[in-house]
Amino acid sequence: MPDNTPQSDATEEKSLDQLLAEAQARIEEQKDAWLRAMADAENARKRAQADVQAAHKFAVERMAESLLPVMDSLEAALAAAVDSPQALRDGLELTLRQLEAAFQKAGLKAIAPAVGERFDPHQHQAMSAVDAPDAEPNTIVAVMLKGYRLHDRVLRPALATVAKSP
Repeated sequence: MPDNTPQSDATEEKSLDQLLAEAQARIEEQKDAWLRAMADAENARKRAQADVQAAHKFAVERMAESLLPVMDSLEAALAAAVDSPQALRDGLELTLRQLEAAFQKAGLKAIAPAVGERFDPHQHQAMSAVDAPDAEPNTIVAVMLKGYRLHDRVLRPALATVAKSP
């Protein structure tokens, strides 16, 4: 037979109230932990977004720094052009070497196919096809403009004239 005395009811109520209070405290702890985790995730997202924006903004910084001497050399060559055409030529050659060094440092490489090389549509763009009896079909007959590749990506294909099939 159950004990329905006032003392047993009070003990049972106390333990239920105690259990309820403990459960509510755990809920509050979990809620606080969840809110902290959400705030941390939002802060990480904002930091990552700021890093991406900074990377976009300053992505060309190294390339720009390596082009500054090229600009200086061009200005010096133009200033020397008044005195002598040879000085202008020497200045332009120096500037070209500086520009090539800057390109190399940035991972920019020329696509300069040789005459007779097989046409590659991934690296070359055919500007025209001509009859060339002494060349094999689909080979490059002349290069109009060099192309450039940045690492593995073609920035600009080489513009070429290609031999037609007979």
